[in-house]
Amino acid sequence: MASLMGTYYHTVDAKGRVNFPTKLREILGTSFYVTKGVDYPCLSVYSQQEWDRLSEKIDSQPEAKAAILKRWLFAGACEVTPDKQGRILIPQDLRTFAGLTKDLVIIGASNKAEIWDSQRWEEMNSSIDMNDLLATMNELGF
Repeated sequence: MASLMGTYYHTVDAKGRVNFPTKLREILGTSFYVTKGVDYPCLSVYSQQEWDRLSEKIDSQPEAKAAILKRWLFAGACEVTPDKQGRILIPQDLRTFAGLTKDLVIIGASNKAEIWDSQRWEEMNSSIDMNDLLATMNELGF
């Protein structure tokens, strides 16, 4: 699968629909999975292939170790299929979790996409410590 990348600015309508970027849809496929993000209050978006890989990896773990993660990722997850206009419907509980009200940002993040409230996206970006980022890149050999 090609890497998902780019930053796209969109709005969510009153019914919870958002136009999902064509470039990301082309990589994700005809339907894909949306669930709660793990490290920030945003939504994670996975292709069928990546969702299956993630599910298998979690299922291979002992139940005592994976139970909380299973509940977090799968209980609120949904499969979405873009309509003819390229819109997906984000369920209310996921919109509430991520604080999606109107303006949002959809980003490609390598093996997944993420959906952010635009204000939270700006706050997260402004809080990045460049020294920590450089230290991490150094640890990874960049």
